[in-house]
Amino acid sequence: MADVLSQSQIDELLKSMASGGVPDEPAEKPAETVAAAPAASTTKTPAKAEKKFNKYDFYSPRKFTKERIKLLRSIFENYARILTSQVNGVFRAMTDITVMDLKESRYYEYVNSFHENDCMPIIDVTVSDDDKRVNNVPMMMFVTPGLIITLINHMLGGGDQVIKVEDNYRYSDVEMALYRRVLDYFIHALSDGFNNYINIKFSLQRIEENPSMTQEMGLDETVVIVLLNVDVSGLSAEKIRICLPGTLLEHIFKIIDNRKHLARGFQYENKSDTIMDHLRSTKFPITGQLGVVKLDISDVYHLQVGDVIDMNKSKDGLVKLYVGRQPWFTGKMGIHNKNVAVRIEDRIYAKGMEDVEKAAVDLLNEESEEAKTG
Repeated sequence: MADVLSQSQIDELLKSMASGGVPDEPAEKPAETVAAAPAASTTKTPAKAEKKFNKYDFYSPRKFTKERIKLLRSIFENYARILTSQVNGVFRAMTDITVMDLKESRYYEYVNSFHENDCMPIIDVTVSDDDKRVNNVPMMMFVTPGLIITLINHMLGGGDQVIKVEDNYRYSDVEMALYRRVLDYFIHALSDGFNNYINIKFSLQRIEENPSMTQEMGLDETVVIVLLNVDVSGLSAEKIRICLPGTLLEHIFKIIDNRKHLARGFQYENKSDTIMDHLRSTKFPITGQLGVVKLDISDVYHLQVGDVIDMNKSKDGLVKLYVGRQPWFTGKMGIHNKNVAVRIEDRIYAKGMEDVEKAAVDLLNEESEEAKTG
């Protein structure tokens, strides 16, 4: 039986379809109506999530590109792996050190994060560039007290427990001496982390016990802050903060870029003449051997002043001249300006030496012939 809708129901249905809503229930429903009118769909499309953008401060523009920051991250990821193995092996502590954050910032943001009793090591940096050592602005490091005290406890033979201390913990004199010992491992591993890119040495200059008052550079100077997370036995999460001045990084990146160009051959320089000059001025000891005689130990023991040893060689026999341990020449002994001298008579050819020299002469002749024909 076909459905019969009243005029009011038809109006409500058209109105609902136009507005996208559900039609209101009609006040009157005829008796012959068997099935109700189908309800309109109420599903709404979800609103699109707004895309978030990082705010850029045009008053303090970035000095280093994303490629530079990515290079630094790979360096400190390598440093974190090396430091993890050293700490676990030396202090017998289960730690996992990873790079948590690496960002370009201002020096005041690094200094403002310190407490009154914190200790900040100042590290001297020496960059080697073509046999020239360049000292730059020192870098800064901070290690949370909980990690230092835990490692000192392991150093002194303590258990495997993790020691937690307050953020503003003050070190005693004994702990400060051991603190320097622990820092040596942290600083030494920095050179290994940079080793794949540049030759750079790090050494502890001093430890500032009031870092908020320390001003190694201007507060608005550009720095790169590296934050390392140290998971100690899964029970504690300590931190290592490293501050790299922008002037130091500019010098490091300049050297790395120059070495990349050298690797590509853009600045290749032929130094064969310089190498040959060094070889020509190299000094070799020359030893003259009169002869070889074998004696028993008893004969050597009973030797006296004035005894004669028979060398089994005539006085006019040839003397071998050794360069290092290799015999090169033969000659005759004589006197020159009242000094004992040897006049070279002939050259001793080692086994296969003739073939090597012949091959070298043939190669030179071929190159000269090619040069003439070219």
